[in-house]
Amino acid sequence: MGWLFILLASMFEMVGVIGLKMASEYKTWKNKLLYIGGFGTSVTMLYQAFSYLPSSVAYAVWVGIGTAGAVIVNMIFFGESKSISRVMSIAAIIVGVVGLRALS
Repeated sequence: MGWLFILLASMFEMVGVIGLKMASEYKTWKNKLLYIGGFGTSVTMLYQAFSYLPSSVAYAVWVGIGTAGAVIVNMIFFGESKSISRVMSIAAIIVGVVGLRALS
């Protein structure tokens, strides 16, 4: 159950990143709601995961998935650079997250 909360928290973190990007460009209440709601729900789901998983593992996986996801979302939807170094860095983050998951 804890891993499901981490997955949901990471997905909502990506929603928060999209909202943050949109709110910084177009200051509408919908974009601000997306930003605040995404990050707020993300932290709530992370808090729930702490009931099932060690906080160090849960937090590290949440940050890793959220960071990699945010970069991928920005590459796909907002035209950020897709350089090989960025892709390799994302791959390294994913390997670390999988390693933490496998060992805990």
